[in-house]
Amino acid sequence: MTAEALHYSSFVFDAHCDTLGFAVQPGENRRDPLQWGQTMHLDLPRMRAGGICCQIFACFPGQSRLLSGPCSAALDRLEAFEDLRRRAGGELILVQTAEDLLALQPGGPIGGILGLEGAEALEGSLTRLHTFFRLGLRNLGLAWNGRNAACDGVEVGTQAGLTEFGRQVVAACNDLGIMLDVSHLNPAGAAEVLERSARPIIASHSNASALLDHPRNLTDAQIRAIAAAGGVIGATFASIFITPGGENATLTRFLDHVDHLVQMAGPQHVGLGSDFDGTDLPPELSGADKYPQVTDGLLARGYADEAIRGILGENFRRVFAQVLPRGGGQ
Repeated sequence: MTAEALHYSSFVFDAHCDTLGFAVQPGENRRDPLQWGQTMHLDLPRMRAGGICCQIFACFPGQSRLLSGPCSAALDRLEAFEDLRRRAGGELILVQTAEDLLALQPGGPIGGILGLEGAEALEGSLTRLHTFFRLGLRNLGLAWNGRNAACDGVEVGTQAGLTEFGRQVVAACNDLGIMLDVSHLNPAGAAEVLERSARPIIASHSNASALLDHPRNLTDAQIRAIAAAGGVIGATFASIFITPGGENATLTRFLDHVDHLVQMAGPQHVGLGSDFDGTDLPPELSGADKYPQVTDGLLARGYADEAIRGILGENFRRVFAQVLPRGGGQ
């Protein structure tokens, strides 16, 4: 099988993008993710060109905190996704159940999973978590880089675990069917999520600290622990998590991180979380249409077809199908 045939017959699942932030910008700064060529990494035509079947759209409340509260900022992004879904005419669907996810196929409608990047948006309220769930939330990154009512992010510099509210959030997410995501969470908090969660968890967009000692990357012990709990780590295209300061970040250096994650976790526990529209990326990975280059690179490194399909998306699809609620769907 050629690299092209392998790629476009695979289920490609990208675990993180910040594209909705562009969709809510005011005036001339606003971009339309349905249109090609708007200086973004990800839009619907690029997703098609890259073979993406399912995409987690992060709702990052931190960008608008000074203009509105974090809950309001997150709701704006949820509404931006709903606007995209309506205008896409069936090309983009909201994934809410395991059945929704498992029904997606290469070449069919693209699935969108809504995520929060930071429990700030909950504003200390479990009621808000339930409201976000009813609006479609299915992935919760407990922290960005700072402190919130649930936990500390990696830049706080403490060794504190979860707060009591954070523990309640973990339990509620397990009950509702919301995936817990520990990228950006400090090590003590991530360890406590692993200890308390009855379901697998993910790190949606993190690389290996053994190759780059950065607070956002994962230690070998963390990688093994997430895998042992049945979870998946999404290797990220973000240049600053590939090489020091993001200098000379390339596809080759990114694939070195994938190799290390696979060595630590096994190929069935590694996926991809690009961070499209959130930061600078290597030139070879600078848009969703570049995804086939990842398949080319993995084949060149000797990965078996089955392992490549897993890394491209089947691993994330498997673990989300274990966590998302069952029944109903679209």
